[in-house]
Amino acid sequence: MDEKKKYTMATFLKKGKSDIELKEADEQVKQTVSGIIRDIETQGDTAVRRLSEQFDKWSPASFRLSGPEIRDIVSSLPPQVIEDIEFAQKQIRFFAEKQRASITDIEVETRPGVFLGHKNIPINSAGCYIPGGRYPMVASAHMSILTAKVAGVKRVIACTPAIHGKIPAATVAAMYLAGADEIYILGGVQAMAAMAIGTETIEPVDIIVGPGNAFVAEAKRQLYGRVGIDLFAGPTEILVIADETADAEMVACDLLGQAEHGPTSPGVLITTSEKLAQETLKEIERQLKTLPTADIAGIAWKENGAIILVEDEDEAIAEADRLAYEHVEVLTRDPNVFLDRMTNYGALFLGPETNVAYGDKVIGTNHTLPTMKAARYTGGLWVGKFLKNCTYQRCTPEASAEIGRYAMRLCEIEGFMGHKEQAALRVRRYGKPEILKKE
Repeated sequence: MDEKKKYTMATFLKKGKSDIELKEADEQVKQTVSGIIRDIETQGDTAVRRLSEQFDKWSPASFRLSGPEIRDIVSSLPPQVIEDIEFAQKQIRFFAEKQRASITDIEVETRPGVFLGHKNIPINSAGCYIPGGRYPMVASAHMSILTAKVAGVKRVIACTPAIHGKIPAATVAAMYLAGADEIYILGGVQAMAAMAIGTETIEPVDIIVGPGNAFVAEAKRQLYGRVGIDLFAGPTEILVIADETADAEMVACDLLGQAEHGPTSPGVLITTSEKLAQETLKEIERQLKTLPTADIAGIAWKENGAIILVEDEDEAIAEADRLAYEHVEVLTRDPNVFLDRMTNYGALFLGPETNVAYGDKVIGTNHTLPTMKAARYTGGLWVGKFLKNCTYQRCTPEASAEIGRYAMRLCEIEGFMGHKEQAALRVRRYGKPEILKKE
């Protein structure tokens, strides 16, 4: 490419906030969340109601919706809304079912008479959080509730906040159609803590899942251990990898499309083309003049946006894997190079024909994905998160005696004499007399 310059290392044409600045903002969030969890532990429903009034101006007779209430809400929506929700859920259910079918139980005979296996057992209960706030996150209902149900979870409860004192009807419809067993109009940390800890009216669950703001993410972090979680999540992230074949309008559009999530959402462009980088900067400023959510997206880009100029695809891959971002769009001549070689990402969007919005809302993959470099060690939410891989073993008498002799000696090496006796008991009971005499 004619306009590409040679660089010995990645060059930042624009940077966002430093890690130190971001950590300072986290400290206040941690203290607030800790206090809320403590209140719910000690005061139960009383604390939940007080907090809901404080943060959401919402204090109904019951936070849980009844069957008739749900049916009334669903019937109040235009048919097109229901049709669109059902279309999205069909895509997500299909892919989740294919994922579930790929997870199989096994049993193998590793030696004569020694049988080892594993079973994939669904978690008994799950709590799903569907964010509200500035945006009613209808799609999060599909991603969490429906996925849990496909996995086989028996009890799936779901919480979503009231928005400006009103029930978000489309979100409730999505929760109902996805198969939620209990629906609560309850938001924020109080919802996460109520599901995890339990109150007088909400039975606790075994795992809590779903995206949310910084306070919801911190609640998951502090509640982890007493319940399972899907993953630690921070503000949504987008990385666009592009070369000279990409156009600035699309790059800018896709970066700002994720920046509107919130003022702390980072967006990065990695490119081999300085021309594209400069054009993208101009295009972002142009689009911000007309974007309805520019008040949020503009702050996010100003404070958390970055453009990184690299020499070639090798350096682009290295920088992308270092960032380990949640969403990665690849707008290059051959996107499959990145599919083959990248190792750290939440989800890949290959080529200009797809984009993050498809994955977020409708195409079928799950939109609850790792952020804050968690893609180095985990993928996103999927049916496997709701399954426990549990092993088992059994032996014939002859095999027990054989394995026992090895176990006795190995336990003695470590000084575990009680362990050794467990093995020795089986050797004495199941071993052949002639072998026992030799030993």
